[in-house]
Amino acid sequence: MIGYISDNLLLPILDFFYGLVPSYGLAIVALTVVIRLALFPLSAGSIRSARRMRIAQPVMQQRQAEIKSKYASNPQKQQEELGKLMQEFGSPLAGCLPLVVQMPILFALFATLRGSPFADVPYTINLKVVPADQIAAIEPKPFNSASHSIFVTATTHVPVIASLEKGTKLGVGDSESVSLHTRSGSTFASVLDGVEDGASFTPAWTVTKGSEVVRVDAKGTITALAPGDAIVEARIPGLAARSGFLFIKALGQVGFMTDGAVNWDIAVLVGAFGASLFASQILSGMGMPPNPQQSTANKITPVMITAMFLFFPLPAGVLLYMVVANIFQGLQTWLLTREALPDNLQAILDKQMAQAATATAGAGAGANPNRLPFEPNTKK
Repeated sequence: MIGYISDNLLLPILDFFYGLVPSYGLAIVALTVVIRLALFPLSAGSIRSARRMRIAQPVMQQRQAEIKSKYASNPQKQQEELGKLMQEFGSPLAGCLPLVVQMPILFALFATLRGSPFADVPYTINLKVVPADQIAAIEPKPFNSASHSIFVTATTHVPVIASLEKGTKLGVGDSESVSLHTRSGSTFASVLDGVEDGASFTPAWTVTKGSEVVRVDAKGTITALAPGDAIVEARIPGLAARSGFLFIKALGQVGFMTDGAVNWDIAVLVGAFGASLFASQILSGMGMPPNPQQSTANKITPVMITAMFLFFPLPAGVLLYMVVANIFQGLQTWLLTREALPDNLQAILDKQMAQAATATAGAGAGANPNRLPFEPNTKK
C-alpha cells in the first residue's frame, strides 16, 4: 500500500513541482506542504480532540469515579452513565482515528524521500549456501524483491525489481545472476540504454555479509563458495542524492559525522527540527492552565528526539521534510488554539484558569520580598 501511494500519488506530485521549479529541495518543500494541506482536516481533528481532552480530563476523571462508586452494584446503569459522559465531552480515543487514517500517507512520504531520486537505492538479498550434495533436495523458490521507483532522468522513473530465478538458496559451487528488471519485464540495463549518461546509474554490487561464503561480480553474478549465510547488496545511485539545496551540501547525505568530520548542514537541520518541535509543543499549551508535568515533558521530549536524530542515519532530504512538516504543524496548532470552545468546555477552562491564577497569587503573597535569590522562600 505504501509503495502504491508513493508511485501513484507522491511521485507524480513531485514530478509536477520539479517541472515548475527545477530544484529537488524546493520540490521536497512543496510536496510536504501539499500533503500536509491535504491532511489538514484529519490532523486538525486530532489537535482539537487533544486540546479538548486536556481541558475535560480532570472533570471526566472525577465524574467517572463518582459514577463507578454510585453505581458499583449496577453495571448496566454504570455503563449507561459513562456513555452519557462520553457524549458530553467526547471520547479520549476520538483523536486517534484521524491520526491512524493519515499514517499510511505519511509513511509513504517518508519512504519516498528516502529513495530515488534523493538517495541511493539498495536491493538487499539474503542468501543461504548449503553443501553441493544437499541442494538437490531443496525446492527452488523464485525470489522477487520489493519494487522501487528509480529516477533515470529528472522526471522519468521506472519501477525496478531484483529477482533470482532459482531463489536465495544455493549449493556450493553454484552461480546465479541477479536480474534487475521493470514490472513489464524489461531489463534495467535496456532502460539505461536509452538514457543520456545511463552508465552513471549502473548498480554497485557488494557482499555486505559472508564474503567467505559468496562472491559477486560487477554484473550481479553470485558464486557460492562455502556453506553459510550471506547478504548481497545492489545499490543504484540516486539522481539527486548529491544535489545541494540552500546550505545543504547533498540531499542524500546521511549522518551527523562522516570519517570523523562533522556535517554541519545535518547538524543545522537536526537543530531546526528540535527547535520547531519545541515551538509546536509550546503552542499546543497556549491558553491552557499551567501543568508542571506537561511542561517538563515539553522540555525533555524535543531534546531526547533531537539527540536521537543526531546519530540516527536519515538523509538530509528527509530531515528537510521533517523540519518543514514541524513548522506547518506549529502554524496549524497556533490557528486551532484560537478557535472557540464549546460552552461546557469554555466554562471548565475559565474555572481552571481562575484557580491557577489564585494559586499563583497565593504563592506570590507568601514570598518574602527581602529574600535574596538563593535563599529559601519561607514565611515569617
